Amino acid sequence: MRVETTRTAAPVRLQHACAVYSSSADLVEQATPVVAEAARRGEAVVLSVRPETEARLRDAAGSARVVALVPGNPARSSGQTTAARLARELRELTSHSGAVLAVSEHDSALDGIDGRYWTELDAAVNVALTDLPVSMFCFYPEMPLHSEILDGAIANHPLLFEAGRLHVNADHRPPRDVLAGMPAAPPVLLGAPDLDMVFSAWQLHEVRAAVADLAAATAFDTARSEDVVLAVNEIATNAVEHGSGEARIALWIAGDGLVAEIHDTGESLAEPLPGLRAPHPADPRGRGVWIARQLCDVLHVWRDRSGTHVRMHAAP
Repeated sequence: MRVETTRTAAPVRLQHACAVYSSSADLVEQATPVVAEAARRGEAVVLSVRPETEARLRDAAGSARVVALVPGNPARSSGQTTAARLARELRELTSHSGAVLAVSEHDSALDGIDGRYWTELDAAVNVALTDLPVSMFCFYPEMPLHSEILDGAIANHPLLFEAGRLHVNADHRPPRDVLAGMPAAPPVLLGAPDLDMVFSAWQLHEVRAAVADLAAATAFDTARSEDVVLAVNEIATNAVEHGSGEARIALWIAGDGLVAEIHDTGESLAEPLPGLRAPHPADPRGRGVWIARQLCDVLHVWRDRSGTHVRMHAAP
């Protein structure tokens, strides 16, 4: 798989707006003129909404190109992973279509135990999509199950959409500040791993060999196995070179691929949302996590008192 590893300096082009709705009908009423105006300008329209909402907004889009995004798997979804996937898809779309309007609707199935998924997603969008010509309208219910969802939405969006107009959000804060108060949550615990080992920089070849052996036991072809070995190696190398010098890897053969977790007791990934943008050529580090994100279906980073943790999931 070919992976872009550097970027050039670019201005912020993303317009990221929060809108609040009282009912499904209210959401459609607010979004319809926005979609119709984007269609009039010749923009493609990307929808990540419920089927009923999508049908209504497709009518508003008329003959404009409409792309529906399939929601992530709630069991594996992570806000940072969703943002990385969204960035890949929108980067491809904008390279051919130019400016894009994206409309998303809150889905309670992704709330998790506290709604932190949405705060992490919006913060990650501000990092991953910043240089893309995308106007993104994120619709949230005025009374979500978790109050933190709306608090996070207000903090994360530079713009608010109210009464049919956009205006600057005075309560917007940078992603790092938002996540300092609501850091990325750990993923659900898994059962006993198929392989569990502690390693240092001198044992990275053993890590690569272990991953290759387990990948061979799945439905991966040779090229995909090489992708997975490369992705795990990048994170493992980062853990021992920039962490405490020793790390632990756990590997699982899952029904839908391979899962790897790498843990170190240091601060190998100090950034709360690493690897969401291709690093600038002058950046001294950061390519490893970016490359791993491009090669994995899920890459979730979280930190706690014991150190830094990364879970990766790769499907065939």
